[in-house]
Amino acid sequence: MPANTKSVCEQRVFEEVFNTHSKTIRNFIYFKCRDSAQAEDLTQDAFVKLWNNCAKVPFEKAKSYLYTLANNAFLNEVAHKKVILKHQQSFTSIATHESPEFVYREKEFKGELDRAIANLTEKQREVFLLNRIENKKYKEIAEMLDISVKAVEKRMHGALVSLRSEIEHFKK
Repeated sequence: MPANTKSVCEQRVFEEVFNTHSKTIRNFIYFKCRDSAQAEDLTQDAFVKLWNNCAKVPFEKAKSYLYTLANNAFLNEVAHKKVILKHQQSFTSIATHESPEFVYREKEFKGELDRAIANLTEKQREVFLLNRIENKKYKEIAEMLDISVKAVEKRMHGALVSLRSEIEHFKK
């Protein structure tokens, strides 16, 4: 690293980045979610990830890196909440027409599916939820995540293989 380039790994530089950007990132997330606690948590998580990856992030890119981390974490939470809401709504529509055993098995399966989705890697879960819940095309996901379409395809394939494996295990 050139002598005149700041390293985010230096504590005083990290504190400078934190003091300069934490409030704006928190506000950015707050305006999206309207939840102070969630905005605080996502902002804190973004700074923890910056610190853990400080050697890889040049000082000049720290701000955009933080915004990307916070925004992606927010999108993951939104997608997760949509999955939960969708499954909750599906249960209310079948309440009176199905046998108690069927309802029990379906609830059990839903729990296993939720756990299987939660067990995906963060990258797989992000792509899976953006595609299957948000109905985003692979190209849109690639642009959002700043990765190639091929990388999106690979993550989705891994997610589907993992989900199939866990669901097959549940059926036995």
